[in-house]
Amino acid sequence: MTDDAPEYLTVPELAALLRVKERKVYALASAGEIPCSRATGKLLFPRATVEAWIARHSSGGAAAAEGAERPNVFVGSHDPLLDWALRESGSGIAAFFDGSSDGLTRLQKGEAFAGGLHLYEPERDGWNRDHVADALPGAAVVLIEWAWRERGLIVASGNPLTLRGVSDLRERRVVPRQKGAGSQVLFEALCEKEGLKEKDIDGVDPPARSESDIALAVADGKADAGFGLGCVARQYRLGFVPLLRERFDIAVFRRGYFEAGFQTLLAFCRTDAFAAKARDLGGYDLSGFGRVHFNGP
Repeated sequence: MTDDAPEYLTVPELAALLRVKERKVYALASAGEIPCSRATGKLLFPRATVEAWIARHSSGGAAAAEGAERPNVFVGSHDPLLDWALRESGSGIAAFFDGSSDGLTRLQKGEAFAGGLHLYEPERDGWNRDHVADALPGAAVVLIEWAWRERGLIVASGNPLTLRGVSDLRERRVVPRQKGAGSQVLFEALCEKEGLKEKDIDGVDPPARSESDIALAVADGKADAGFGLGCVARQYRLGFVPLLRERFDIAVFRRGYFEAGFQTLLAFCRTDAFAAKARDLGGYDLSGFGRVHFNGP
């Protein structure tokens, strides 16, 4: 961009700069992955901040280096089965779960060696792959399948409001997730498909920062529903309206993949105890566990 370029970029201008479709720009903004402003009622992108964002995504950055050593920390989206396995396996891996987009950002910065993701990609009806490729270009990172999970509406026991889908949430109290969480990105896409706008839903504050927080809000009567996991609804003995299945993957740097902690986790995930826990939680399909969906250079 030249010195006389505008201070703010529009969606078409940014799409042209990044050489992507405008839909991709909207998805990045919705996921909180690219800095933007909505002060004027439309999306605008500060030029200087965008330049810094592009620089952070450069394949020459420190986070992309093949041999870089990263902390023994797992980030990204929370999954009940994964959280349990990290502890029960004795892997020694620390965890900080604060959403898929946050996990990608921390992987970019070199603050972790692996992260859990469930980011829907409507352009190819897939999950996570393009987000990893865009966020970590040139990085020695592998995307492996963890599980398919059952997701839908967590509601009060017995579903007294007879909610059947997203379209039934108009004027209902719904607890959202934080911006950038994979479930919130997907929920907003479903609402858009149903013609449901943010103003049509009575959002509950503060946003839930975990799947368990959604269930607690419903159980305490603070919300009529939340977009969550079937296994969490069962854990809290709440009602559940299944809407779809989503794929939860693990993005892991290749060096970290072969470290003792991650190998300990993988070995534990092949045991009878792990399989029994998955059955007990419910809502998991582990038939594709370990399948590689992306392999960086």
